[in-house]
Amino acid sequence: MVDTKLIRRLDNRLDQLVNIDIGERGVENLFEAARALQGESLVGAAADALMSVPEGGTVVMTTGSVSRAWITADLGENDGPSGAAAIARALVLARNVTCVMLCEETLLPAIRNTCQAGGLFPVTLEQAAIARSDKSLATIVMLPYATEDEAGAAQADAMLDDLQPDLLFSTERVGRNEHGVYHSMRGIDYGMGRARVDFLFDKALERGIPVVAVGDGGNEIGMGKVADHVKAHVPYGDVCQCGCGGGIGAVTSCDFLVTAACSNWGCTAIAAAMVARAGDVRLLHTPDREALLLDTMVANGLINSTHGIVDDSVDGFPRNSHIAMAELCRTIVSRAL
Repeated sequence: MVDTKLIRRLDNRLDQLVNIDIGERGVENLFEAARALQGESLVGAAADALMSVPEGGTVVMTTGSVSRAWITADLGENDGPSGAAAIARALVLARNVTCVMLCEETLLPAIRNTCQAGGLFPVTLEQAAIARSDKSLATIVMLPYATEDEAGAAQADAMLDDLQPDLLFSTERVGRNEHGVYHSMRGIDYGMGRARVDFLFDKALERGIPVVAVGDGGNEIGMGKVADHVKAHVPYGDVCQCGCGGGIGAVTSCDFLVTAACSNWGCTAIAAAMVARAGDVRLLHTPDREALLLDTMVANGLINSTHGIVDDSVDGFPRNSHIAMAELCRTIVSRAL
């Protein structure tokens, strides 16, 4: 029997842990605003939403951020993919769902390999249906998404009609501002070569499909929920450097927002909260798996975007801090097991 009071205490600790503003980017202000709106733990609310997906359902996910596309659209950053892989793994093991991961075609190989290192074998939709029916294989479906506004809007309706998802999940996926511009944390136009997945999330919200989003900077899908606080507290939140007349804040909102100093940490905490609810240690994103995913992302050329180099630091935070975060999350939820 689940001890609800214990679970809520653990949720609060996970919230506090991943929202320490180590990078001094204003995330603590976004956390406080989101927490006030949610009225409960952000990590806990997200975990509840994910654990409420029907057994054998469908979850559409997105991650991946084209970095420095003015050089090449083949270059992506390493915050996002490993966290998304951790959530997809937990969902498949806990709810036997079909996870469909969307990103730019240019980033598909790197994110596919990251998800595979996370324990999920990439398959087609048809193959995923077979795996779901006999529960013999943990899988993930990888699909490209359009990189132009008009095509992205059209693909949104078609994909929602076709997949009929039970929930959408985004982590570290940049969304457009009120002028339709996608920005980096430095306030630079980052829209070239970028998948317009935020159109899909807007349509899902219109249809009443639950949306869970994770972000660390204010420019990601989901941050529209705390738009005023992004403008007030995040560098370039009110005025960018590209001259569009707006700030970096994404307009796309969500139902359940998880803020974190690093988006991957938010995902690690959500997976831990799912473990506490399911009583199933297989769902945990362990330190060893985090180390493996860091190595996999380096091998696939994903970049530490803060420093502009392919290495195993993420958002400028060194390798050991990410492994330690996985260990701390495991320690926090160990009492629930």
